[in-house]
Amino acid sequence: MSVRKLISSIAPAALLLGGCTPTPPAHPDDICSIFHEKRGWYHAALRQEKKWNVPFSVPMAIMYQESGFHSNLHTKRTYILWFIPWGYITTAYGYPQAKDEIWQDYQRATDTSASREDFADSLDFINWYVTSTKRQAHVPVTDGMRQYLAYHEGWGGYRKRSYASKGWLITVARKVGARSNVYAAQYASCENDLKDKGFWSWLF
Repeated sequence: MSVRKLISSIAPAALLLGGCTPTPPAHPDDICSIFHEKRGWYHAALRQEKKWNVPFSVPMAIMYQESGFHSNLHTKRTYILWFIPWGYITTAYGYPQAKDEIWQDYQRATDTSASREDFADSLDFINWYVTSTKRQAHVPVTDGMRQYLAYHEGWGGYRKRSYASKGWLITVARKVGARSNVYAAQYASCENDLKDKGFWSWLF
């Protein structure tokens, strides 16, 4: 087979693979399993932790709660006449379920072009939000529960304690806080095992 024919036969498959939507991790409750499966996420999380000085267990727990690690998740659709699709309830989208307005604020504040379908970009956004919450509302970056309340309600809503009348939200926030603690404990048990052992470990 000629080189040209070989390239022609490979190209469609490569395009198909490149266009596939990333799948969520098989075991999202286990940070060790997540990072073993998705080495790129592991390296991104380490870079983000160093950049923002925020333990990645907190933004990872927030991302899990918001999207279940689905890259292209939308909120529920709205319909005209009950059957004609017409947009979505909100503009929240992607891994971080960030709305258009706050995502644009993030891009302006960090002078970056980013995608809510990209894991590293989305983790960067959540870290930006967490550090902004610390600055604006004096919530420690290690407090997963209160950080999630501010993430869900917005900085203004958090200051006004809009969450106080939402028992369901407080329950969810407690779960996020607990999950961030579990992630931290899990990582402590597998940190050495996850460390790169050579060149090929960056590819898998």
